[in-house]
Amino acid sequence: HVCLLNCSQMENARPLLVFLLQLLCSCQAASSFSNGFYYKDILNGNGNGEIYFNGVKLRVEAQQPTVFTGRGSNVTLPCHFWYEPLLNSPRKVRVKWTWLPVFGDSESDVLVAIGHRHRTVGDFKDRVYLQQDFPGEISLVITNVSLNDSGQYRCEVIDGLEDESAAVDLVLRGVVFPYQPHHGRYHMTFQAARRACEEQDAAVATFDQLYAAWEEGLDWCNAGWLADGTVQYPITQPRNPCGGFDLGPGLRSYGVRHKHKHRYDVFCFSTNIRGTVYYLNHPQMLNFTEAVQACVKDGAQIAKVGHLFAAWKFLGLDHCDAGWLADGSLRYPITNPRPNCGPQEPGVRSFGFPSPHHKHGVYCYSSR
Repeated sequence: HVCLLNCSQMENARPLLVFLLQLLCSCQAASSFSNGFYYKDILNGNGNGEIYFNGVKLRVEAQQPTVFTGRGSNVTLPCHFWYEPLLNSPRKVRVKWTWLPVFGDSESDVLVAIGHRHRTVGDFKDRVYLQQDFPGEISLVITNVSLNDSGQYRCEVIDGLEDESAAVDLVLRGVVFPYQPHHGRYHMTFQAARRACEEQDAAVATFDQLYAAWEEGLDWCNAGWLADGTVQYPITQPRNPCGGFDLGPGLRSYGVRHKHKHRYDVFCFSTNIRGTVYYLNHPQMLNFTEAVQACVKDGAQIAKVGHLFAAWKFLGLDHCDAGWLADGSLRYPITNPRPNCGPQEPGVRSFGFPSPHHKHGVYCYSSR
């Protein structure tokens, strides 16, 4: 009976013994796992899986916080990453570049890359690529820069659970000009203002662009839309019709206005052009229709307002004869003020929108 009792007790104790052995094995396995102050790959041990960052830090830096460029050029936004302390072998990281437009409130993807594979997105598709000339370099190259490419670009590196980034501002050098259509002052909603600038080879100016133009001497008493939906105007010489003498020089602001109900002029922004703008030497004066045809016959097209301002600003175009432009306005550029050529300050002079039947010269634009 004693033997039977002991055997029965052992049978009852066996499940407990199995449990204790399993618990002991699991504890030993757990003790072999380390989360010490170094990278611990918990997937495959080859440096390409998820990692713990304990002690080692991922660093991302943009060597130039601001990069200046012009339309039509190629530009490099510098960025590189490294680890502290340095690692002996490279890691496979995910790289993402995003873009926040100057008048936008949300970022959009530009390029995503893992190793040698990459994908470009939206307006940047097939127009951007990574420059990787040395270990850790992930600079973004933008080809054929457009007017709308300015803004803040973010370079982001993702390695396992680590995510670090740096920002680069892309600024286009250009010229701001006030614009109103042929039907007169304060006729454009925000969308109409945007179309008007685009039709003249320009974009709606930002606050920073208008402020820079004011610092360079732009003085204009008509309020105009800016890219952020505000309405403002620049004054360098205070006077009664323009806010009065009690206000000092600066930008006068109406604040944010309703984009569909309110109507104003617009401040447009244009940058350098690829090609030339010239006053067409023609044996006779031309009406508007004849002017358009004459430029085409000369292997060009009638110049837009943005073309003329860019040529005046960046190419030093100076001509004292008024000529037709594509919007039906009559203007001429002066870089060296002189008698019989308007005011004593450089600028693009305007005669408004004469009858299309009147006879004048014409400014042509050639992309060659």
